[in-house]
Order: sequence, then C-alpha cells, then structure tokens
Amino acid sequence: MTSLNSHGLRFAFGTLTVLPVRVTRWDRATARSGMLCAPLAGLVVGLLAAALGSLSLLAGSGPLLAAVASVAVPAALTRGLHLDGLADTADGLGSGKPAEDALRIMKQSDIGPFGVITLLLVLLAQVAVLFELYGEGWAHGALGAVVAAVAARLALTLASRQGVPAARPEGLGAVVASTVPAGWALLTAAVTVALCAAAGTAFGPYGALHHALAVLGALAAAELLLSHCVRRFGGVTGDVFGAVAETAATAALVALALGP
Repeated sequence: MTSLNSHGLRFAFGTLTVLPVRVTRWDRATARSGMLCAPLAGLVVGLLAAALGSLSLLAGSGPLLAAVASVAVPAALTRGLHLDGLADTADGLGSGKPAEDALRIMKQSDIGPFGVITLLLVLLAQVAVLFELYGEGWAHGALGAVVAAVAARLALTLASRQGVPAARPEGLGAVVASTVPAGWALLTAAVTVALCAAAGTAFGPYGALHHALAVLGALAAAELLLSHCVRRFGGVTGDVFGAVAETAATAALVALALGP
C-alpha cells in the first residue's frame, strides 16, 4: 500500500502538473491512488500561484497584476492542458453534433469560436475575482488562489469515481475513468472541504463557512458539466477532465466574490 501511494503521488503530480516527477507506473490501480491524491497536487499549484501573486502585490504591482500572475501559474504548471480541454469541450458541446462527431471535433488541433469565447470569459472571470480578493489584501487573494486550485483537482477526483464511464477506449480519460470508489471520493471531498473551511477561519467564522461553501459550489458546478458531458459524449475524456477542473476553479472563485 505504501508503494502504491508513492506511485499514486507520482501519477498525480506527473499527469496533473509539469513538475519534474517521473511516472513509474501507468495502470488503473495507480490511477486510482493518483486521482485520490489530486487535491494535493492542487495544493502545491495553488501555493505557487498564491506565492507569485502575493509577492507581486507586496512588491507594489497592484492587485490587477497580482491577479494575472496567480492565474498564469496554474496555466503554466499544466502547460495549458486544462484550458485546452475546456476549449475543446466547449467546441464539442457547442457543435450540437452527435457524440461521435463531437468527439472528433474535440480531437482536432485547432480551436473554434465556442472554445475561444469560453476561454476568454473563464480567464476574465478568474482575473476579475482575484483582482477583488487581492484588493482586500494579499492574504485574501492568496487563499482564494489556493482554494480554487484545490477545488479544481478535487473535482477531478470526483469525476474519476466509479460509474462515470470513459467516452473513448484510449487516452488519459480512459486510464482514470471509474477508478475511484465512490465512498473514497466522497471521503476525500469531505476532508478537503473541512481543510478549506479551517483555512478560512483566518478571516473569522464567516470566512470558514464562506470558503467551505465556495468548494461545495465548485463541486456542484463541475458535477453539472460532468453530467452533461456524459450524456452528450457517452462518457469522459481527457478534455472533459480539463473542462471540469477549470469550471470548478472558476466557480470557487466566483463564490468567494459573492457575499459581504
């Protein structure tokens, strides 16, 4: 079990980030462990995003540039794969074509109008919220960046649960689809939400509730997209996983922008 957990950590960081981690096992058991470790990869990505944004703000850049820096880090640490998946999924869904044709559109290397518009709006929303949070102080912006990154990878854990099929027999989606037992996925979600709430206590009791609700809202938004994609495509793909992650990150940030 210890060896499997070690390989799972490698799988999580090696497939979800560009950090120099070599994936030494590529099987469904390792994928299951890796997707359970996905929130840890999100934590590291979030901390790096928060660090760059906070340092930028403390150096006198202003909240807008700090927000852009925090949004740029996750994109860089994934080589833009999640954003690319979001764009491809938007093109596939927006095409209105049957599943087989939509999946073919998603595999094409170019990006269509639905993908461009979706990317533009999502990135603008992320920057806009982090601009507001960094405007309240570096700690607000930093925690927002961390919570968004963790929520995004937690959504991947839930999207990998048993009962969610793969749309194709090949690719990363097929490797991780239906690998995580539903009970383990829910337990991981409960622990992660509790930890985000604990971090939110830095801003008082309402801060704890606010950050917990932000993660829950992110998971709800990701689940809506996931369910729609399964109905439209017959299952999940690597692109769908990327879209789910970006949707969760954006929803978490929007939730943090709401309220007093």
